[in-house]
Amino acid sequence: MAPRNFFILKSDGRKVKFNPNKILSTCMRAGASRKTAQRILKKVRSNVYRDMGTSDIYKLVLQAISKEKDGVGLHQRYQLKEAIMRLGPAGFAFENYIADLLPYYDLQVSGIRVKIKGKCALHEIDLIGLSSSKQFMIECKHNSYRGTYIGLKVALYTHARFLDLSPRFSGEMIFCNSKISENAKKYSNCIGQQVFSWRYPSEKSLEKIIEENKLYPITILNLTSKELGIFYGIDLMIAKDLLDFDAVKLSEKTGIGTTRIHNLQMMVEKTTAIVSMISNILHCSLVIFYDDFLPPVFNLL
Repeated sequence: MAPRNFFILKSDGRKVKFNPNKILSTCMRAGASRKTAQRILKKVRSNVYRDMGTSDIYKLVLQAISKEKDGVGLHQRYQLKEAIMRLGPAGFAFENYIADLLPYYDLQVSGIRVKIKGKCALHEIDLIGLSSSKQFMIECKHNSYRGTYIGLKVALYTHARFLDLSPRFSGEMIFCNSKISENAKKYSNCIGQQVFSWRYPSEKSLEKIIEENKLYPITILNLTSKELGIFYGIDLMIAKDLLDFDAVKLSEKTGIGTTRIHNLQMMVEKTTAIVSMISNILHCSLVIFYDDFLPPVFNLL
């Protein structure tokens, strides 16, 4: 008998379903062996129920994955997308983080939060990117909640600012940590506006560049608010950059104890592989289905 569709609730209240045939292949594409993928599914499936919220399922998934790595015991907060959401909303952490990512888009940062007078108005530009002799106006949009989209309005007002500042800039870009609507995509493509968002474009999407180059934000670590503020203050936005410092010197610079710095550095080394696996497995749309004969399994989001 063919499996019945089984609906789950996304964080925005929508019910979604998916083709159940891609379960194990999705896990294995993420880097899990067949045995590992089967173990993960086995650990989670007995706790999954109809109309279960995605946030609760994330916890089950991440707990199961963390136990596959020699008891490191990472929590669900180490998931990439949620770590990036914690870069806001207060302050300029997301803008500073994107500035560190620009070299991986073949751009150099030539300005951060620069005020420039246009033909009709004064504008504060989040970032200015330089490539050869070309300057790009960059708008950074950060969302702290799941299920949000960058819509046409953002693309429209970014282009309006670009026109007012013409010919100062050769092009315009938008970087955002959420998805972009189809209308915004069509408009951006039509006017030559470049957008780098979650899962778009496929070859240079935000999470793809982060995962390929292990550019996980510092928020992926279990830091206190005070520690986060200290690292933001010295513009240390990428977790693996902790490994570039001598623990004693970084302790002196930040006021954070040497033992704590050393432990954070060890955590960076241990978590990189797990976070890669988590973010890739959770990359696909969540899927749950039930069969009259088989236990429930799901695609990991």
